[in-house]
Amino acid sequence: MAVLALVSVVFLVPTFARSVPYWWPWQEPIRLGLDLRGGTYLLYGVDIEQAIDNTVDRQMQDLEREFQSARIGASAIERDGRVIRIQLANKDKRQQVLDLVRERFPNLKEANVPDSGVGGLAFTLEEREVQRLRDSVREQALNIIRNRIDQFGVAEPTIQAQGADEIVVQLPGIEDPQRAKELIGRTAVLEFKLLAQGPQAGTLEQPGAGTEVLRGKGDDGGPQRYLVERRTLMTGDVLTDASVSPGSLTEGMVVNFVLDARGAKQFGELTTAKVGRNLAIILDDVVESAPTIREPITGGRGQITGRFDFAEAQDLANVLRNGALPAPLTMLEERTVGPSLGKDSIRKGALSFIVGSLAVFLFMAFYYRGGGLIADAALLTNVLLVLGVFAAFGFTLTLPGIAGIVLTVGMAVDANILILERVREELRLGKTARAAVEAGYARAWSAILDSNVTVLISGLILFQFGSGPVRGFAVTLCLGIFTSLVTAVFGTRVLYDWRLSRRRLQTVSV
Repeated sequence: MAVLALVSVVFLVPTFARSVPYWWPWQEPIRLGLDLRGGTYLLYGVDIEQAIDNTVDRQMQDLEREFQSARIGASAIERDGRVIRIQLANKDKRQQVLDLVRERFPNLKEANVPDSGVGGLAFTLEEREVQRLRDSVREQALNIIRNRIDQFGVAEPTIQAQGADEIVVQLPGIEDPQRAKELIGRTAVLEFKLLAQGPQAGTLEQPGAGTEVLRGKGDDGGPQRYLVERRTLMTGDVLTDASVSPGSLTEGMVVNFVLDARGAKQFGELTTAKVGRNLAIILDDVVESAPTIREPITGGRGQITGRFDFAEAQDLANVLRNGALPAPLTMLEERTVGPSLGKDSIRKGALSFIVGSLAVFLFMAFYYRGGGLIADAALLTNVLLVLGVFAAFGFTLTLPGIAGIVLTVGMAVDANILILERVREELRLGKTARAAVEAGYARAWSAILDSNVTVLISGLILFQFGSGPVRGFAVTLCLGIFTSLVTAVFGTRVLYDWRLSRRRLQTVSV
């Protein structure tokens, strides 16, 4: 038990010491949660239905490309809710379309639409694909947010799922919460489209069919509107990397991107066919730049310019590198905890723990005398073990976690009381000290095991179905059960056996 306590102290020194020598074997303090350290709490809702609609849009765009490659004429391809409607120019191509969809779009199925007419077809997503999207969208968003925050540089963030479509983000000690919120909530859908031209394009006030007006930045950095073709030529899902580099004096920082093999081929074909046209690089429906294609770009690399400062370019490269969110996020709740409030929580939590533990220590020493002092040593070691595990494994200590430690002390002292009362009973029956200790531990073990297993099951249920503070409490509680069994049962038994082997005791002080 002394060795375990010493190891725990080694892990805890960085937490309580102002400075730790470089040669000390452990340098990391206990991680403090948002309620103790201060920071920002964000709760987001994931729009899963929008993610399903986005998937239908992508399937429709892929169908258009496949029709062009297969030379299948279609007078109209449009989306009606989650149904893709196709009106064929030649009704004899119907079977060819069905074969193409069956071969290359296994997630689509033919839909029965009464008013499709001659040469009309309709497709919708398979039910299993819709269910897969519902199951995976939140996890994808969770991973993307985690990657964005990690590269943003926030120390010790907490990012976890809550419920079916919610994500909790806790950012302890963050200095720029607004920038973090913008980074997290940015959908980062990258699209490449052509600027519209010719009489059929219309004007900014009256755009023609197949064109739209998007806002963006002009050459002077001010706001500007662009007339853009609606058809998306390429999307950002083919990006493999993005980085920041200095541009010219007028460009500011630029974002360089690298495409995968499929994207490099598409980009090469696009820029070869559209030399002389302006290519709009659009992020979340905002035109970041619209450079003129002066020559084919076949190397699979490109640049986004937009008079970015370094922080803007870095954030843009971050979201492009980690991919677009599969669905928009909606801010449901935001809370800010000041560092002064965190310090007050630490002070009050520590005070409650000290007062409660001191009362238990004094009662045990007064009521059970020598046995109580051994129990107090076990309790102190138990607390050191719990805190040591938090420091060693990087667990986050929260205010509910402190409450869990206090409850752990209560559970541990309960085990010691059961043992000491059984030992008293055996001594009253006239047994020797060794026989009384052995019988006391044997008789108390079943009751201790039952109570701890019951609490452990409760803790596991809280961890499985709870979230946030409830999980923090459950982790501390479950951890405390194991440490209390080690210290209160096995640790104290070792001490009693050591005393009995060193001395020929007629009785034990209980």
